[in-house]
Amino acid sequence: MGSLPTLPREEIALPQGSHRPFCYRHRPDLAYQRLVDEVSMQDLQRKLENLPEDRQQAINSIWTLFSSALEEERHLILEGILAQCCFSQLSYISTSVKALIRIDFLAVLPSEISIRILQYLDATTLSKAAQVSQLWKKLADDDIIWYRMCQQHINKKCSRCGWSLPLLQAPRQRQHPENPDSDSLCPRARDWNPSLKGLGDLEPESDVSYSHDSCLDPPTKRQRMLHHHAIELNTAYTRPWKEVYKERLKVGLNWKHGRYKATVLEGHTDSVMCLQIYNEFLLTGSYDSSIRLWSLGSGSLVRTFLGHTAGIRALQFDSSKIVSGSLDETIKIWNCQTGQCLLTISNHNDALLGLHLVGKVLASSSMDKTIKIWNFEGKEAFTLRGHKDGVNSVSMDTTSRTLISASDDFTLRLWDLDTRQCIRVFEGHCGQVQRALFSPVGSEYSHLLEPSPLPDFPHQKDMCLVRSSYGDGFSACPERSLPPPYVLSGSLDNTLRLWDTASGVCVRVDFGHTEGVWTVATDNLRVVSGAGDSLVKVWDVITGSCLRTLTGHTGPVTCIGLTDSILATGSDDCRVIVYDFKPDEVE
Repeated sequence: MGSLPTLPREEIALPQGSHRPFCYRHRPDLAYQRLVDEVSMQDLQRKLENLPEDRQQAINSIWTLFSSALEEERHLILEGILAQCCFSQLSYISTSVKALIRIDFLAVLPSEISIRILQYLDATTLSKAAQVSQLWKKLADDDIIWYRMCQQHINKKCSRCGWSLPLLQAPRQRQHPENPDSDSLCPRARDWNPSLKGLGDLEPESDVSYSHDSCLDPPTKRQRMLHHHAIELNTAYTRPWKEVYKERLKVGLNWKHGRYKATVLEGHTDSVMCLQIYNEFLLTGSYDSSIRLWSLGSGSLVRTFLGHTAGIRALQFDSSKIVSGSLDETIKIWNCQTGQCLLTISNHNDALLGLHLVGKVLASSSMDKTIKIWNFEGKEAFTLRGHKDGVNSVSMDTTSRTLISASDDFTLRLWDLDTRQCIRVFEGHCGQVQRALFSPVGSEYSHLLEPSPLPDFPHQKDMCLVRSSYGDGFSACPERSLPPPYVLSGSLDNTLRLWDTASGVCVRVDFGHTEGVWTVATDNLRVVSGAGDSLVKVWDVITGSCLRTLTGHTGPVTCIGLTDSILATGSDDCRVIVYDFKPDEVE
């Protein structure tokens, strides 16, 4: 009885130096294709065994003759067979050939080219491709592909699909003395200014800055050196980039669809006026003159800081210290570990309304219409004057050494901290401006918005004109970094406005609140505002359209804290609501 030869299962390498041509179906190095052919031949063998033996021998001789024939002879045999086929047989051939001529191009191509091709797929298509075969899954799960996918979407909007994912930086682990005292924190300041005694060496951590970086910092657990970031990563543990993308996708989808876990923090006896999130902690300040530190994980009160004699209007903290500003006209520096007040600064003549600490530079604003800058490293302080009413908020950009301020005089002002002069006044609001902040560094504002040039500012993109528009401090120093291109503000005229810092033009007005906007927060992905209508609104960072409205407060929303996965809001109703957008399994 005739039989078909079985195909070997082991891997076969192409002969070195062999010039014998192989077609795709008969390449000896494609084990996957050999297995497919083997199954097909076994099926033919079973069908052949059901025929009489003389017919088996006849068919075997035909197959043997065809397999030993040359290329031209094979074509001739096939042409003769096709010429004798009926339509039903031709239809069968047509159906069978469709499956036979399919080529697994990823199996044929070098893996480098296959991976390059897969990099053009989106995440959904890539996940489907991984289900085709084991080979496709291995290629589709390659770390290079998912790293590029993360780089394209995390902490910025993808220029192709418009989708964005949160950064979710892991909390940094730091070592701190258990009971630091004022001497160990501040040994050098006594020889500078009596009002600043004890602050000379108080070094805040750099990540309390409100500016955000749009570039993708790889997770600290990955073992990888990224040349264009020059970041040495922890080698203790590596995580697949696909896992990183999946983790952030869940959080991004929760933001998109409004899925969150809300926790209400109660304890203040008067309006909550300011708050900040740092790692797993939340700090709140209130008109009840107290500062409270909360654990975001448990929702419990960790510590209460007492010492101010009037309401708290501004604060900032990291893992070692707290800086607070109060209506009692003072700034206080606290030891975050012990609750001890380390220093009190009394240099304003009226209530403190805003402050911002970056590195060793502190900016404060007051109802006395002034802004004061304290440089603790250079042991100098100076005052910025120009506003005609109380200054509600200040925000510094240390890269360009500029500051933006918002005032009850309905204006914003951009200041040069080197020349100590006002660069530009932004006019357009018809109500007191409560909050102003720079657009995050690298924000998509800079790429997708084109402000209308003024008549006397015809070449908006000409860097020389742009630099000169910021004043002598920038035109005389070509290597100096320019200020962030856009500023966001919220006002009691019920609107948010986006301003071009180079020209002073208002490029966008966001409407939606029915009462005055008291607070604004932003990152690379979204803008969040709180207003007197007791509502919190989430806006698209590019278009300015309102994506979602959050309710829950019974009084005006006065302050907002925003991270990649957590939104905290404080209100006149004495409560703080924490919206956690992380899925349960994401820690």
